[in-house]
Amino acid sequence: EVQLVESGGGSVQAGGSLRLSCEAYAYNLTGSEEVGWYRQAPGNECKLVSKIYRRRRIYYNPFVEGRFTASRDSTKNTMYLQMNNLKPEDTAVYYCAAEAGWPDDCTSSGGGYWGQGTQVTVSL
Repeated sequence: EVQLVESGGGSVQAGGSLRLSCEAYAYNLTGSEEVGWYRQAPGNECKLVSKIYRRRRIYYNPFVEGRFTASRDSTKNTMYLQMNNLKPEDTAVYYCAAEAGWPDDCTSSGGGYWGQGTQVTVSL
C-alpha cells in the first residue's frame, strides 16, 4: 500500500529554517511524473508550495521562491523541502503528495497520494 510519511515540522522563530522530509513506501518518487509539497492553514484553501517534475524542472509558488528549495533523493526514496527565512504567514500544515494536481483541499479525495501532514509554526 502506498504511504507517504512527512517529518521535520516544528516551531521556529521568524527568519529561522526547517527541513521537511517525505519518505515514500510502495511508491517511486524519482520515477513519478510529479511530486510536490502543499500547505493548508485551518479554514484556508490548499496551496501548492513546490512541485518537482520528472524532467527535473521545479515549480515554486512565488510567495516562497528564493526561500524554499525542493529536492528528492532516489537512494532514500525521499523528498525534501528546505525552508529558509521563514515567516509567520508560512504557518500551516505541510503535506507531501504525488500525482495530486491542483486540489482545493489537501486530501486524497481529489486524487493522488498524500501524506498526513506535518505542522509548521513560525512565530515572531
